[in-house]
Amino acid sequence: MTSASKYLTTGELSSQVGAPKQRRSWRQQTFAVLLVLMVAIAGFWSVGASPALAGIDDDRFDGNIFALYAGNGALVPPRTTLADSIQRHKPALLVFFVDDSKDCKQFSPVVSQLQGFYGKVVDFIPINVDAIPIKSSYSPTEPGYYYAGIVPQTVVINQEGKVALNAKGKVPFEAVDDTFREVFNLLPRSESVPLRRRMFNEFSSELTEQAAPKSK
Repeated sequence: MTSASKYLTTGELSSQVGAPKQRRSWRQQTFAVLLVLMVAIAGFWSVGASPALAGIDDDRFDGNIFALYAGNGALVPPRTTLADSIQRHKPALLVFFVDDSKDCKQFSPVVSQLQGFYGKVVDFIPINVDAIPIKSSYSPTEPGYYYAGIVPQTVVINQEGKVALNAKGKVPFEAVDDTFREVFNLLPRSESVPLRRRMFNEFSSELTEQAAPKSK
């Protein structure tokens, strides 16, 4: 055996010396990839998870409040305008709201419930206050004329174009119902049973007073 077998060649020596450096580089690359993934996941939760945490008891924006909390996405956008309702001498209900308000979220089911009873005879016009144009003055046919700077706010306009109700905050269903009873000359709540809708077919209905059960 020659003495050459006892020594490493230059190439073998270089490969062994370089091996630890390659292992350190691989570890550094792995750490960098993991760090990027952790930052990406943290960003996803901070940005993407916020809407999912929103609810009816907070002031966070999470979408159309009438669709989310009242099950009635058809309320927004409104199907008509206040000017058109006044021109047709049809009562209208204005609801001033924003989508990132706890009170508006909690009030939206009341609006939907009212539409269930009066939707055929009253124009329901929810107004997002952020969409009200900024002007020095408004006419009585414009929603901005009635807005008092608070949400929610409920305004009932009767057949003559006059204000029958202007209430701020989460107005009880009964308060608006009593106003509509006066607008339509119905018996007051204290003298009549609750209203219900009588369905003639799937396309039409009318307001009627639920008949009291006959005594035997």
